[in-house]
Amino acid sequence: MSPVFSHGDLRLYLLHLLSEGPRHGYDLIQALTERTGGTYTPSAGTIYPRLAKLDEEGLVRGVSDGRRTVYEITDAGRAELDARSGELDGIEHRLADSVRLIADEVRGSVREAMRSLKADLAAAGQATPRQQAGPFTAPADPRVASRAELQRADAAINDFRATVRTELRGHVARGGELDPAAVDQLIDALANARQQLSQKL
Repeated sequence: MSPVFSHGDLRLYLLHLLSEGPRHGYDLIQALTERTGGTYTPSAGTIYPRLAKLDEEGLVRGVSDGRRTVYEITDAGRAELDARSGELDGIEHRLADSVRLIADEVRGSVREAMRSLKADLAAAGQATPRQQAGPFTAPADPRVASRAELQRADAAINDFRATVRTELRGHVARGGELDPAAVDQLIDALANARQQLSQKL
């Protein structure tokens, strides 16, 4: 994936964030993470030198607030932001594209996980006790084979649940939107898989 911020973009976007209100450095890091849907989390070593440079140029003002420094945009900073509003629009479009890409990837992962679950449940429902061929081999106990298949089904279900839960929670935590249609599709697929399995039991 190409970088979210091209050369000079981050400096301009910091001015944009500060135009919404004063913030300290950690607030800016969190805001950038949220605005990019988790695709970009800058380090303190990236943010603070840029804030210091903006302060030196008179575009922002750092005000000590106890142990932290709160930064606020100056009139000169607002003037620069207004003069480069077209560039800011381009940055906003790239951020929106990044969030959409994450949403598409999550939806694709959910669909793939649902297909995998359906296949595993269908295989579990159709499975027959496997026996080794040979004149002196006793038939396998069906109960032993069934317990093995039950463990396999449990593992598939648990893996599906853990994977989808992690992806969905991570997506929402990064500030992404969760499409209701994708959730409805997930619920319907699980209900269909349960019905198919019940018919084979």
